[in-house]
Amino acid sequence: MDKHRAATAARKEQITRTAITLLAGRGYRATTFEAIRTEAGLSSKRLITYHFSGKDELLAAVADQIVADSERYMLAALDGVTGARELLAAVIRANVRFIADHPQEVEALRQILLNGGLSDYERHDVHSQERLARLLDMGQQTGAFRPFDTRIMAAALRASIDGVAPLIADGVDPGLCANELVEHFDRSTRQNGKA
Repeated sequence: MDKHRAATAARKEQITRTAITLLAGRGYRATTFEAIRTEAGLSSKRLITYHFSGKDELLAAVADQIVADSERYMLAALDGVTGARELLAAVIRANVRFIADHPQEVEALRQILLNGGLSDYERHDVHSQERLARLLDMGQQTGAFRPFDTRIMAAALRASIDGVAPLIADGVDPGLCANELVEHFDRSTRQNGKA
């Protein structure tokens, strides 16, 4: 990567990270280009509008950044895990840990979604559910999981994981959340008689 492209990428990341901080700390409405400029120590809003044509484009980049951070986190957590049941448990635990370890990102995304600022976020959610469904399909093919509609189970799993974020924010132990979800989805998916 040449110096100009590296500098451009670094500036875009600085802007999106600053937007995450502001969304989490001040809320959606207070996250303006002027507030980002001030918080990031930029000399002009033009340094933001050079990269993002408007707030919607910036918020899409923020969501993309959070999803990319989450995916890197997940890949590291799942390295070396084998077996469908073990992988399902590891996916649940890693998702819950990401929520617990990245409260700013979770709150920033919540602010965006609550305020209707990101109509195309659905593509990230659909992609996540598709990956979960593939994991569940693999478990069925290997005989680890009972027959069920993997799309419905993946949607329920994604919603359940996302649903613990407010609990964790309120002080519920993330380990407890992860353990309960692992137990629930292990019981819901495993073949009868498999312990």
